[in-house]
Amino acid sequence: MSEPDGHKLEELDARIKAAKERGAPAKPHQKEHYSQAQLAWRMVIELVAGLGIGFGIGYGLDVLFGTLPIFMVLFTMLGLAAGIKTMLRSAQEIQDKKLAADAAKDEGA
Repeated sequence: MSEPDGHKLEELDARIKAAKERGAPAKPHQKEHYSQAQLAWRMVIELVAGLGIGFGIGYGLDVLFGTLPIFMVLFTMLGLAAGIKTMLRSAQEIQDKKLAADAAKDEGA
């Protein structure tokens, strides 16, 4: 390949890169939206898992001891409390990450 052709290719490559940078969005909105939905589902699953585990333990103890559904009600309530506590812990973790990212962005600007 001769020198003038190489120079033309380099210019073309530079123009293509510049066009791609102008056309690319800074931050895709859909990715952020998906991230928020993912966090919401995580919290819902934590709550339902707490309820399910509590119900299962209570039902198992009721069957084992032959009692009225007292253990089922008790452990379902305990499972609800554990699920809510886990959800709140997850929300606090997400909030701490967001605050740290905002503080880092403010220091960088």
